[in-house]
Amino acid sequence: MRTGVWLIGARGSVAVTSMFGALAVRAGLAEPIGCVLESPELHSDALPGIGELVFGGHDISSIPLGKKAAALAEAGIVPARLAPAVRDALLEIEQDVRPLPLRDTQAEVADAIGADLDDFRRRHQLDHVVVINVSNTEPAPRPHPAHADLDALRAALAGPEPVLPPSALAAYAALRAGCPYVEFTPSTGARLPALDALARSKRLPYAGHDGKTGETLVKSALAPMFALRNLKVRTWSGVNLLGGGDGASLAEPDANAAKSASKQRVLTETLGYAPQGDTRIDYVEDLDDFKTAWDLISFEGFLGTRMRMEFTWHGCDSALAAPLVLDLARLTAAAHRAGRTGPLTELAFFFKDPLGDVPHALVEQWQVLRAAVDALGPRGTAP
Repeated sequence: MRTGVWLIGARGSVAVTSMFGALAVRAGLAEPIGCVLESPELHSDALPGIGELVFGGHDISSIPLGKKAAALAEAGIVPARLAPAVRDALLEIEQDVRPLPLRDTQAEVADAIGADLDDFRRRHQLDHVVVINVSNTEPAPRPHPAHADLDALRAALAGPEPVLPPSALAAYAALRAGCPYVEFTPSTGARLPALDALARSKRLPYAGHDGKTGETLVKSALAPMFALRNLKVRTWSGVNLLGGGDGASLAEPDANAAKSASKQRVLTETLGYAPQGDTRIDYVEDLDDFKTAWDLISFEGFLGTRMRMEFTWHGCDSALAAPLVLDLARLTAAAHRAGRTGPLTELAFFFKDPLGDVPHALVEQWQVLRAAVDALGPRGTAP
């Protein structure tokens, strides 16, 4: 199943690491470590292989993919020894990375995005194209009447004033072009009633939001421990230090607020109540693509005894995110092929702020994911 992966933010660190990694795995130069679908329990012949993925995308940046890959190698994010081996393949992908269209109205922008997607699908003879947003976090949008009604949205997009935030406009364009959509950031994406209606009318699936790669991944594993042991969590506060492009975008207060809210949701959903405390995100330019999180948890045990736990997480954002991007492309394409329509709630395992009324404990999410993969078709044998 030849599957196109169209990345919004295609010249960014997450996108280029995803491409670089897929090319290295396809060439037999790297193991698919971090790719959940390559674990023995989830490997399935119903999913497109990593080697079957064909990449393209949009970006406002013009930095060449090869130059970005060299910078990632210098920073220790991708292996420098592999860069020469994937250079030619990255040059081929370069031909399919387009400037984000600029037009007078959002309707015209959506038409231009759709034309690029159609051209990409035809030229590479692709069975499916999955659009994934890996660009920077945007502020939550102001409510607009057109967000709730598809016909009203279509009419409003033809006007001179912007109606949709960039992620939702990308989702609208993708769905109109017959492409499933995945929102990997905390941004709006397809999470509007009008866009849900569009997805259902086109019989397309969509997924999101906010890839779970660091501190929230740890929270989703630890919080169930407190709940299962009936220990009362009094406070849970975290400080996150981020570098890179996403860290820079989160220096903007509205975008920061959207990300922080996404990170805290897992606690309320898993514990059944909201402990005191919050999550703070600070931009530290020197960290580049790496991030550090420090969390303090105070909890109460038998007879009211006060106790506490602390943990520190230090990781590379792109190296943690890229295998999930590959997994989500493969799962969403397989779901499309299987006739799934609307939100893919079974993919909650991958997200901080997942769609639908779903479990937020990591093990429960993994069990739902495994059942979903089983339903797609026959098992394969993990390499």
